[in-house]
Amino acid sequence: MSNLDTQLEQVANRIAAAIDRGLSVPVSVQLRGALEYGIASGDLPAGSQLPSVRALAARLGVSPVTVSGAYAALRASGLMEGRVGAGSFVTRGATPAAGGGDAHRLLQTRIEDLVELAEGLGLDRQELLLRVANARARPRALRILMLGIFPEATQSYAAVLRTHLPERDEVLAATLRDAQDTRPAGIDLVVTPLNVRAEAQRLFPGLPVVGMTFIPTETTRIELARIAPEARVAVVSYFAEFLALMRAGILRFAPHVSATDACLWDAPEIDEVLDRCEVLIFATGAESLRERLSAGQRAIEYRHTPDPHAIRTELLPAMKARRETPSIEEASVEDRRQQLVRDRSLSEA
Repeated sequence: MSNLDTQLEQVANRIAAAIDRGLSVPVSVQLRGALEYGIASGDLPAGSQLPSVRALAARLGVSPVTVSGAYAALRASGLMEGRVGAGSFVTRGATPAAGGGDAHRLLQTRIEDLVELAEGLGLDRQELLLRVANARARPRALRILMLGIFPEATQSYAAVLRTHLPERDEVLAATLRDAQDTRPAGIDLVVTPLNVRAEAQRLFPGLPVVGMTFIPTETTRIELARIAPEARVAVVSYFAEFLALMRAGILRFAPHVSATDACLWDAPEIDEVLDRCEVLIFATGAESLRERLSAGQRAIEYRHTPDPHAIRTELLPAMKARRETPSIEEASVEDRRQQLVRDRSLSEA
């Protein structure tokens, strides 16, 4: 027997050892799973030859149609290729990147541990398979992007969101400029202030974007409450669309403040507004205005935070809907499952 024949026989034996005819899972499904696992774990290295359809069918005691269907599915998924006059081979580059084999071996170890535990409880494999089939997977973790304008503020928004979400969810923070330069990968959902939502939808087409309302932070609310009723107040924003929101927030949390001027940080009248104010309330981004105040004037940075009510009524429902939408990886698995069903139907026809 040649070295090639010996290698092919060893491959066939490893595949046969993975097939359990006592399971209710069709042999065709088990065969494809055994081949995919062998490729993923490195037991069937990229470039290695696979037994011929007839040889493997004879070794497994199944119809050549069953083996042919499994090979066809592997070719369709890019894991296997046929070479005219030479046979079937594992596609070069089909083996997962470094670490993928370790993950599959860890999965195999845990499966073996589960089988051992089930046997210790007196459960046969048929009942174990039924329980696994009926088990509900944990809700998939989400990767959420908090998209803002200023780095420090955006990081603080992300920190607040983390306190409201399960530990398995990941919250990233990025500014619009960061996202325009390098868009984070694997994002499931984007959260933004309302004035950034349109730009976020342009940057992340196809992803759900939740535009959040914000309220002043607790520190800001305390500072607003300390303003004397008769004080002359200047409200200055970095963005025009935020100026109205600032004024509304001040009216809500400091209704006793009445004498106010409002303008943008670079407005022509900014010097006059600063000169006649006693208290400057400025939005993030306009910090440089503090340096232009005299000793008797006071400055309050208007910091805001995601509104807890908006988190409950807008963000959490959007996350729930997103969890119920298959990820790209889950959709791929479902596509493969449906292909298996079609392959099985063809083999039984």
